[in-house]
Order: sequence, then C-alpha cells, then structure tokens
Amino acid sequence: MKTVEAFRLLSIAIAASLCFIPNASVACACGCSVFDVGAGTMMPTDSASGFSLWFRYSYMNQNQNWEGTSKAPASDNSDVQIKTSFYTLGGNFTIDRAWTVMAELPIYSRRFTSTDDGTVAGPAGSLYTANLTDLGDMTLTVMYTGLSQDMSTGLSLGVKLPTGNYTGPTGPLGGAEFDRDTLPGTGSTDVVIGAYHIGGLNSDNSLAYFAQARYQFAALTRNDYRPGNDLNGALGLTWSFSARGSQIRVTPLVQLIGSYRERDSGANADPLNSGYRRLLLAPGVEARLGKVRLYADVEFPIYQFTNAAASGTSDTSGQLVASTLFKAQLAYDF
Repeated sequence: MKTVEAFRLLSIAIAASLCFIPNASVACACGCSVFDVGAGTMMPTDSASGFSLWFRYSYMNQNQNWEGTSKAPASDNSDVQIKTSFYTLGGNFTIDRAWTVMAELPIYSRRFTSTDDGTVAGPAGSLYTANLTDLGDMTLTVMYTGLSQDMSTGLSLGVKLPTGNYTGPTGPLGGAEFDRDTLPGTGSTDVVIGAYHIGGLNSDNSLAYFAQARYQFAALTRNDYRPGNDLNGALGLTWSFSARGSQIRVTPLVQLIGSYRERDSGANADPLNSGYRRLLLAPGVEARLGKVRLYADVEFPIYQFTNAAASGTSDTSGQLVASTLFKAQLAYDF
C-alpha cells in the first residue's frame, strides 16, 4: 500500500512538471525551452485532491555566439547579449486521482543589447541596449493520470494563450528595439501535448527514475510570425532521504534534458538563424518541510547545434547561447 501511495504522489508531481510550461518555451531566441521540462515541480503533495501555488525564478545570460556545433566570432552576429530573468506564478488543482488542472503566468525582465541599423537609437553600426519587463503568455493545462492503477503514467493537453507582449517598444528613431523572437509573447495560440512515466528502483522507492516529453506547436499565428515547433524531453534519477527524526525530506537528482526546435517562419521571423538541437546535464535538489517545497537546479549544455546563416549571405550569422542556466522554485500545498 505504501508503494502504491508513493507512486501516486510522485506521479502527480512529475506530471505537473510536464505541464507547467514557463513561457520561455517559444518566446525567446536561442533556446529558452530548457525550462519546459525537468524536475522543477517534482515534489509530492500530501493528498490526491488539493490546491498548490508556486513561484519560479529562472535566469539565462545568452552572451556567446554559436554556429552549428561550435562557438563563433561575436562579430558574425548583430545581437550581442540577451539577459533574462523569468518570474513565473502558477497553481494546480488536483480534482481526483485521474485529473489535475493547472495554470501559470510568467513575467519577463529582459535586457537586450544589439547592433543598431540606424533606425532604433543611433547611427548604423552602433550598439544600443533595451530593457523590457512585461507579461508573457499564459498557459492552461489539463492532465490525465488514470492510465494505470498506481498513476505512474499520464498524459497532458494544454493551450498557450497570446497574453504576452508581442509587439514591443520602439526606440527614439522609431525602429523596434527587440527582435520578434526576443519578445515576451509570441502572438500565437499554441497546443501543448505531454506524457510522462515514473518508476521506483528499490523497495521503498527512495531511488526512482522519471521520463517525460512535451511537444508544442502554434495553431493560430499573427503578424507574420510563427515560432518553430518544439519537442523537449527529460530523463532523470532521484534519491529521496531524511535524517532520523527530521521532518525535512531532501531529494538530490540528476537529469538529462534534450530539445529539438524547428526554424521559425514568416516575414517577421529569422528562419536562417533559428532552430536548434541540444542536450543539457542538470543536477538539482528538492527539499520539503511540511507544506513548503523548494527546488533548485543548474543546467549545463553538453551538446548543442544551432542553425546559422552562411557567412556572407546575411548581416547576422548564429544564435546567442548561455553557458549556464539557473532555476529555483518555491511552492506551498494548501
């Protein structure tokens, strides 16, 4: 009975991590969708029916130009740096052992440094820096966990709504300060499909594994921009323990996160310099005390391939990537 209960609790939490979709997914150039999957909300709740609220902070500093599988000269890319903090508020309500509904709303705080073409803030070839803090796209998700008795396998279906800013501010000379793919919103309505499976590796399930996948595509678009279809997956191991007599439960974990994104399309897209493949290693830790849960991880790319325009065919070649990514989350179960 304890084994079934452990599976049930863990599966609810892991499935939630599948479906909580920070809008970093398709509204950020060069691969923010790393935050879409993984163990960010993989912490059990006390009951099969209840309400949880959580706050997530994620950070990424994209300051390396990348072409194909290697670092490229900064001079190839007219963009210099994209530094972003993501503040995401979310909640989920578990109706019963088979159904959970979820919602989340992100806020972007972004600092974008690029080369002026003479229409934004200064003469052509000069650098300018633009700052923007605004709402991203809201995501609503329903999750079904009734495929197996122990709820160790489940499916999810969600919709990303175009609530975020997809037009952006203009500079003193009237030109757009941000590229279309660096704005908080995509302007599109997206469908999100997910699946997960978890399992224990020892008798008390203190050692466990999880696998999950998520596919997102734009169903409705506007303003001549369509974000590329996005496939992300995660495979991880967790080890849960607590000291004798302690009410604090700690769960170290390690996971591999893989991503594949197709090129953006449309008159306002940059198809030559969008789309990527990558694999990241992400060690992390979860801690729980009563109804309070804390999660944090650090993510390191171990392989990445970015599409890039051929040298001489465009004024920009390559995509900005980050060497390290950070994520932390605080949750409360009512």
